[in-house]
Amino acid sequence: MKILENFPLKDITTMHLDVRCKYFAEYSTVEGLRELLDTQQYRQNRSLHIGGGSNLVFTRDFDGMLLHSRIHYISQIGTNADTVTLEVGAGVTWDDFVKYCIEHEFYGAENLSGIPGEVGASAVQNIGSYGAEVCNIINRVNCIDISTGQVCHFSNDECQYAYRDSIFKHQPAQRYIVTSVEYVLSLKPQFTLTYGPLKSLADKPGLSMRDVRETIISVRNSKLPDPSQTGSVGSFFKNPAIPSQQFAELAATYTTIPHYPAANGLVKVPAGWLIENAGLKGHCIGGAYVYPKQCLVIANNGNATPSDVVALYKHITQVVNDKFGIELHPEANII
Repeated sequence: MKILENFPLKDITTMHLDVRCKYFAEYSTVEGLRELLDTQQYRQNRSLHIGGGSNLVFTRDFDGMLLHSRIHYISQIGTNADTVTLEVGAGVTWDDFVKYCIEHEFYGAENLSGIPGEVGASAVQNIGSYGAEVCNIINRVNCIDISTGQVCHFSNDECQYAYRDSIFKHQPAQRYIVTSVEYVLSLKPQFTLTYGPLKSLADKPGLSMRDVRETIISVRNSKLPDPSQTGSVGSFFKNPAIPSQQFAELAATYTTIPHYPAANGLVKVPAGWLIENAGLKGHCIGGAYVYPKQCLVIANNGNATPSDVVALYKHITQVVNDKFGIELHPEANII
C-alpha cells in the first residue's frame, strides 16, 4: 500500500484535464482496502473511489483522497449445463473481461465490447451499449461497507438497476466500495442483434461472438475518439426519455427523429441527435468541443481546462432545452 501526494490526474482520466488530487492510493486486496480505510489520510479527508477514470470530469483539483482498486482476477465459481458463473476483481479492465469471455465462449458480454473502464464501475454505472446492459449478466456484487469495514453482498435485485443507474449511485459518501462482481454467462450461443449495426449479422452463417465484437469495435471506432489521442469520457449525456405526447409533437416537425421505446410508456431519443440538430456540431468553448463524428461526446483538443468543459456542457443543455424542450442530463460523473 502506497499513498501518493499531490498526484496528477491527467494521465489516469480519459478527459485528460490538468487537475490533481491531494492523495492517491491503490490497493490489490480486500485487506489492503481495509488498511487504507484506517489511515489518517483517509479518515481526515473527503474521499472518492475511482475506476478507469473514463467517466469522470474533475472541475478543479480534488482536495481529498482518491482510491483505486488493483484487485485483478477472474475465477470460475460455478457452472451447470447452460451457464457459467465468474467472479471478477473490481480492478480488471472491463474490455479485458469481455475478451476473456469470448476466448472461452461464454456468451452475454460481447455487446459491451470496447467500453472503457473497469469491472467495479460496470456494476455501479450499469454500463450498456448496442442493445445490452451489464445488469442482464450480473448475479451478485461484492463490496466493503466503509461504515463498518465488513464485506457485504448485493443480489441483482438489490442493486436496483435502471438506465445507467444503481443503488450504489445513491448511497451517502460512497458507502459501498465494490471489490468484485459475479457474472452469469451462457454456455450456449445466444445473440442480441436488435441494435441497428448488428441487424445485418442475423443471417450470417456461423455467426460468432468475435463477429459481433469486431462489428461493435468498428462502429465505435468510427464514431468515438480514441482517448489515448483525444480526451473525452465517451458519451457525456444520457439519452433522454420523454412522454409519448411530447415525442409526437416533436415528430410532427422533425419527421426523421430517431427514437426507441423506453420504460413506463416513454420514448427515448438520442441525445447526440438533439445536440447536432440544435446546431452544436463542432461547437467549441476554449479547448472543449462537440465531437463532430458523434455529438454525444465532449472532446478535449489538448488544451481544454475544466472551466471550458463545464461551460460547454451547460451551453449544450441550455440550447437543447430552448430548442426542443428537453433537458439533458450528464452520464459523466462531474466532480
